[in-house]
Amino acid sequence: MNILDTLENLVNQTAFFQLTVGNYIMIVVACIFLYLAIKKEYEPLLLVPIAFGMLLVNMYPDIIKAPVGDEAGGLLHYFYILDEYSILPSLIFMGVGAMTDFGPLIANPKSFLLGAAAQFGIYSAYFLAIFMGFGGKAAAAISIIGGADGPTSIFLAGKLGQTDLLGPIAVAAYSYMALVPIIQPPIMKLLTTEKERKIKMEQLRPVSKLEKILFPILVTIVVVMILPTTAPLVGMLMLGNLFRESGVVKQLTDTASNALMYIVVILLGTSVGATTSAEAFLNISTIKIVVLGLVAFTVGTAAGVLFGKLMCIVTKGKVNPLIGSAGVSAVPMAARVSQKVGAEADPTNFLLMHAMGPNVAGVIGTAVAAGTFMAIFGIN
Repeated sequence: MNILDTLENLVNQTAFFQLTVGNYIMIVVACIFLYLAIKKEYEPLLLVPIAFGMLLVNMYPDIIKAPVGDEAGGLLHYFYILDEYSILPSLIFMGVGAMTDFGPLIANPKSFLLGAAAQFGIYSAYFLAIFMGFGGKAAAAISIIGGADGPTSIFLAGKLGQTDLLGPIAVAAYSYMALVPIIQPPIMKLLTTEKERKIKMEQLRPVSKLEKILFPILVTIVVVMILPTTAPLVGMLMLGNLFRESGVVKQLTDTASNALMYIVVILLGTSVGATTSAEAFLNISTIKIVVLGLVAFTVGTAAGVLFGKLMCIVTKGKVNPLIGSAGVSAVPMAARVSQKVGAEADPTNFLLMHAMGPNVAGVIGTAVAAGTFMAIFGIN
């Protein structure tokens, strides 16, 4: 009898008897994400930890349980706290800065306009979210998905106190980042002619080392003086870039762009994935967030391309409108998509470096958009 009781207890402890239909659905979704990350190589550095965190929490919900009394919380709860306090998103921005060459943006300052145009998707999604019943802060947090910038989405959701929505927002943002090669090309081709896609742009001018050193310093001073709330994101982005361009702190550059960056991605990815339990994820609000994110990203891409067409007209055919789609923050994926679509029209066309200007401008633009929302709602 004791043996039977023991066996019964063991069986009852398995996850099979604890899971709901929703949990099984989320497990399937996690496996699909893993397939896209591993087989299709859609942003695997992001999707693998996110999908695995999703897998874990839907089999063992206590892995993200908050501490109760003297009882410790789940492992991923402590990772998640770093998201809530905006620590991990800011550190990711430092790593991005250490890996990013702002040379194309410095060489062609007009790229700032394309990066700014792509932010139109964020503001249009904000008003649409309010129309769909979300409060002002929730609408602002959701709208940032349009920048296809996961760290900024997490940062703003935490700052605006929208932790209940943080999981769906982050997963939607990172999913759209991963799906850039699928979502953007049809929009780009729809809004441009074959003649426009074949436009070859002049080679960018060389950028001096002094310009590259001064750029992160000046951007930090100008942006943070105007919007102090952007300091955690813009400041860390430019600090990482200063590490890179100064040439005197190679160890810090290597650490920020490699070891530290990847450690942060693991912590952030698994903790974000762990917020997607069936109970939290399978509801109407999440569906609305996913739809709003897609609308924001689509409008942002379209706005960038359309502004690129305008610049093409103004410059009498010197700007290929395709680079405008890179104004979203998905670095460097969006720039690579601009290159790919341009090369499909003309294999000798090389747009990558031209597209990197709007792409890195989009990173700054999305951070500024987040800071603007924080200023509107009086968040320090």
